Amino acid sequence: MEIQIVSKNYATSEKLKGIIEKKIERLDRYFSENASARVVCSKEKDICKLELTIVDGGLMFRSEVKSDNMYQNIDMALPKVEKQIIKYSGKLKDKFKNRQAIENEDWIYFEKKEIEEPKQKVIKTKSLDIVPLSVEDAEMYLESSDHAFYVYLNAETGKVNIMYKRTFGGVGIIEPIY
Repeated sequence: MEIQIVSKNYATSEKLKGIIEKKIERLDRYFSENASARVVCSKEKDICKLELTIVDGGLMFRSEVKSDNMYQNIDMALPKVEKQIIKYSGKLKDKFKNRQAIENEDWIYFEKKEIEEPKQKVIKTKSLDIVPLSVEDAEMYLESSDHAFYVYLNAETGKVNIMYKRTFGGVGIIEPIY
């Protein structure tokens, strides 16, 4: 697995990089050799944030954690990613390198007691007219609605965008690539 470690407003020590690489490499058992992991270490005020994204073909697993200690963050992020791997292994069974590790409950970071989650299902489907809007107009519509997102046609790019309210303030835009 190729591992990329990126620092933003944070000085990542060689010791931390070594620990991150060693711990992520243990997840190799689930993925092909073409898998890649990207770890972003950042710091805002006194809060350390670690974002872990693992991509292997059509599979993507992501975890984002915050604490006052980056070493603690890697220990919190890995069980979350492994939980996603286990949770989706039934649906995506043909895409995993080592099904036996999952089926035998031979997990590295995840504890079984955390697995119990009710299955979610689609309970409502909505259809909507997509109208061309500027980003500023879409933001106005998002603020005036009681939803966490707003779907619109970006008048500038001609692509469907999804604007959403971010957890810690501000908005984000998702623009699909097709």
